[in-house]
Amino acid sequence: MKIKPLADRVVIKMCEPAETTKGGIILAGNAKEKPQVAEITEVGPGGIVDGNEVKMEVKVGDKVLISKYSGTEVKLDGVEYTILRQSDILAIVE
Repeated sequence: MKIKPLADRVVIKMCEPAETTKGGIILAGNAKEKPQVAEITEVGPGGIVDGNEVKMEVKVGDKVLISKYSGTEVKLDGVEYTILRQSDILAIVE
């Protein structure tokens, strides 16, 4: 199966959280923060949303920074994805 987002929505897959700190300390499973960097796997077509034209600024493969609790989480074929609006993306990570 494949998720195809509509309008100004994008599908992202969260990047794995760091297993160790910069100082080399190994983190326990519950000490890891929810990652805020994700990779875009699908992009909607844009178009007219709420009476305004939306041009998609992101593309598949971009790494993006998102809010901690934005979007809707879905699980498909054992893989977790998040679907959110382009406006919920804070920045593109280069």
